[in-house]
Amino acid sequence: MTQRRGRDETDDERADRMWGDLLQEVRVAQTGVQVLFAFLLAVVFTPRYEQLSQTDQTIYIVTVVLGAATTGALIGPVSFHRLVSGRRIKPETVRWAHRLTNIGLVLLLGTMVSALLLVLRVAAHNAFVPWIVGLVFLWYVLCWYVLPLWARYRHRAN
Repeated sequence: MTQRRGRDETDDERADRMWGDLLQEVRVAQTGVQVLFAFLLAVVFTPRYEQLSQTDQTIYIVTVVLGAATTGALIGPVSFHRLVSGRRIKPETVRWAHRLTNIGLVLLLGTMVSALLLVLRVAAHNAFVPWIVGLVFLWYVLCWYVLPLWARYRHRAN
């Protein structure tokens, strides 16, 4: 029975706790991506889609593929757990789910930015669109990666 610094828990207890935390995090991301993906799937069936430029249709296709990949990565941990449940490999399951979630978040970043690009190109038709999308991209990177990594670095265990 191995003990870790910071908490008095075994490896299995730690894996159980981390699994619960991960599921809560994935639920938040899954909900958002599923709503966005559903919206994206419907767009192609509207009369307006045919009026989009070739560039906008390409951005749409890229966005849908990113949304599908994001959905796969963020639902992956649930399937992974379901298929290996009872095999006594919870710590490994948590590591794989962690990887899939990180991949899903990177894909979600791409999905959100490309969806925003498409919507603003159609809605605004001006030269400021790339700048606005770039600023939102930087905002996402700051909120999702820079601040957490800064906190991790600043508060690392000695």
